[in-house]
Amino acid sequence: MQQDSKPQARLLVMASTYPRWPNDTLPPFVHELARRLTAEYQVHVLAPHTAGAKTEEQLDGVTVYRFRYLPARFETLAYAGGMLPGVRRRPWRLLALPLFIFAELFAAVRLLRRYHYQVVHAHWLLPQGLVAVLARSLCGYQPRIVCTAHGADVYGLNGSLAQGLKRYALRQSDCITVVSRAMLETLINLFGSDARYRVLPMGVDTRERFTPGHTPPLPNNLLFVGRLEDKKGVHVLLQALALLPIPADTILRIVGGGPEELRLRTLAQTLGIAARVEFVGPVPNRDLTPWYRRSSILVFPSVITSYGDREGFGLVPVEALACGCAVIASDLPAVRDVIRDGETGLTVPSGDAHALAAGLARLMRDNTLCRKLALGGREYVQEHFDWEYIAGEYSCLFRGLSAPK
Repeated sequence: MQQDSKPQARLLVMASTYPRWPNDTLPPFVHELARRLTAEYQVHVLAPHTAGAKTEEQLDGVTVYRFRYLPARFETLAYAGGMLPGVRRRPWRLLALPLFIFAELFAAVRLLRRYHYQVVHAHWLLPQGLVAVLARSLCGYQPRIVCTAHGADVYGLNGSLAQGLKRYALRQSDCITVVSRAMLETLINLFGSDARYRVLPMGVDTRERFTPGHTPPLPNNLLFVGRLEDKKGVHVLLQALALLPIPADTILRIVGGGPEELRLRTLAQTLGIAARVEFVGPVPNRDLTPWYRRSSILVFPSVITSYGDREGFGLVPVEALACGCAVIASDLPAVRDVIRDGETGLTVPSGDAHALAAGLARLMRDNTLCRKLALGGREYVQEHFDWEYIAGEYSCLFRGLSAPK
């Protein structure tokens, strides 16, 4: 593929999850950041291959390289709702991890030697952060490395080997960003304070894509958006709905798919609320706006799993607030960066179905409060989480680091 000849600095982005094709249903935040940096950088992305994806292509001005590590039908390690949850559900996938890491390292060294990047941006401490610092030691020069932690890479993988590898990746990186203040506190507790740590979340397009509609939301329309896995807490939401004395026209729409779907459908039947619950299935990010606009309340009922995994940040509440939808969420540390109780939304104790039911009842009978929280929330996310601001902060960070080491 012919490369862009623009005289720009070069940036290599490494990620284990990246859109496999246009209009994919995977979370697109790594791509959304990458494409906004193309005005200042030649941006190349290194991501794992999977069945149906191209090994090399251009997406929105970003050159994407996908490395092969197994025959295509077996390349399932990275695109199963995240590497860690995928391995926990099917431990045999762990057998592919050495091949994955070796293939990613080989591909990263080859790209580094070919293009002489000024900066490498590795998303997730493991494996990308580790692979990035190893690749730098083999490429013959010293690009700067920024490593971004997103959640599972900090809260999960707590064995001594994993902790040692994470510590090594952190020490060898030039800057470490985390997506919430809660993650920063966890990182400090685990590995000690460091001047290279910085809180920089992912963003949302609050100017063109996620904006309020021209008509009011439909009353008694509840919405959940997210992957159907244990840490999302949808089972708590269903239990709360069963406890709620609500109007007959109330409906909960669940947008997303995942390994917990069958169990959740069964739970809705058992609780006697199946007629009030619609399982929509996965929806591409660019098509979510109408779902937020027509809903009166977005519910974000996340929990901490038995193995410690939890939300690193809450982009779904940010998207909903940008569209003018009121939000009720679990009171988890990472969520507090977005939802300020009584100002930008309501918070309730995580995992407490009775408290969630009471909070929903309060919002459903008080349209004035709903509107107040939605307006306050939109103003807050426009100021703190718009992509133009976030991409500008990352660009400034890369620029400051990109002088020769």
